[in-house]
Amino acid sequence: MKLVKLIANLGYGSRKQVALMFREGRITDPAGEVLYADDAVAHANVRVDGEPLDPPQGLLLMLHKPVGYTCSTKDPGRVVYDLLPPRFRLRDPVLSTVGRLDRDTSGLLLMTDDGALLHRITSPKSHLPKVYEATLASDLRGDEAAVFGSGTLMLESEKTPLAPAGFEALGPRRARITLVEGRYHQIRRMFAAVGNHVETLHRHTLGGLGLADLPAGQWRLLDETDRATLFTNPV
Repeated sequence: MKLVKLIANLGYGSRKQVALMFREGRITDPAGEVLYADDAVAHANVRVDGEPLDPPQGLLLMLHKPVGYTCSTKDPGRVVYDLLPPRFRLRDPVLSTVGRLDRDTSGLLLMTDDGALLHRITSPKSHLPKVYEATLASDLRGDEAAVFGSGTLMLESEKTPLAPAGFEALGPRRARITLVEGRYHQIRRMFAAVGNHVETLHRHTLGGLGLADLPAGQWRLLDETDRATLFTNPV
């Protein structure tokens, strides 16, 4: 792939804009030597304004999503892409969220431009657990573990029962829930089905990955070790 197309696909600008960057001498090698659009140079040896290129196609990152952001590119309000470098939003292939967290849910969110990887992570066949903590409007009634783990709970407007979900009470109005599927507003609807209301919801882990000490609103790229860890905790 020609350098001008590679850099444009990474979101640095249109091909016309990237061509101008070459003419302005902004594209160099690590030693600062100016590169040209038709040069054959390894991805790792290209610099834009002195900075290494963003990762090539196949990028996977972890974002600590705060409350108030949506997993969308079209929402008129705040979106998760606002927390990333602006060019990430313009990558081709597109950088997509791996599943969604609604506006009022915080926590671990993965994003990738690798369609096959996205499918593998979200496929029910992968059996990757997703662990959430919820605070509730009312006290737990005591039978939530049995109801959520039964494999027979039907949500309103659904035609198939939910897969069994893990449940652990953390206090009178706090609980940890483990899912292996991801239906629309699932945990909120599960608690609604037992007469309760979720006030806050936070996703702590996905597969073998956790947020660790990643602050809210921050992100980091995941390497091959992280990818292997992701798939080490199936249920």
